[in-house]
Amino acid sequence: MTDIKTRLASVNDRIRAAARRAGRDPNDITLIAVSKTWSWDFVAEAIACGQKHFGENKVQEALNKTEFTKDQGDIIWHFIGHLQSNKARFIPGNFQWLHTLDSMKLAKQLERFCADAATELNVLVQVNIADDPAKQGLSKTGLEPFINEFLQAGFQHLVLRGLMTIGAVGADEITRRQWFSELRDLQQSLARKFALSRFDQLSMGMSGDFEEAVEEGATLVRVGSTIFGERS
Repeated sequence: MTDIKTRLASVNDRIRAAARRAGRDPNDITLIAVSKTWSWDFVAEAIACGQKHFGENKVQEALNKTEFTKDQGDIIWHFIGHLQSNKARFIPGNFQWLHTLDSMKLAKQLERFCADAATELNVLVQVNIADDPAKQGLSKTGLEPFINEFLQAGFQHLVLRGLMTIGAVGADEITRRQWFSELRDLQQSLARKFALSRFDQLSMGMSGDFEEAVEEGATLVRVGSTIFGERS
């Protein structure tokens, strides 16, 4: 447990320091420990160290872990990977957040499954901020029409909370910061345009750049290897 405890403390310290540098309240940033590829034992260790939010990107692997926390209401699960339509039914009841909404087809499926499970789901719209053909997500120009269509659909169980992005691999710090600040501006502009009081979340930043993301406005940072270590 010592390594995970030490690493978690270090990441939290770095988040707090980055927030202060940006004049932000550190309490406005949530650390998501990305536990993909790691077994339940590692998740249990992180929980014992006080970690509450966890991220997974494969449904079946995640279900082997979420089952252990069904009776722990303070443990929050985030699905952060691309979600295939045939796996949508597993999200409601097992995850409280979905970071990768990118189509109305998926939104309609999730709404139906949430209604069946009598539960709500916080959703973030994934944006391909770098226009990277290797990445999923909506284009910047497609974002506003999507939000409009989502709102017109009148979903009762999906709560639109903000935006998420994954930057292109190999980008330098200046470029990464430009992408982060651009996503922040999009989030704020859309919240104003559509009068969305709960559209206040930005999921951006991972192990290699979460401090930059915090300084540019991230509210949710997704950190895996810096907490759990590198897979051999």
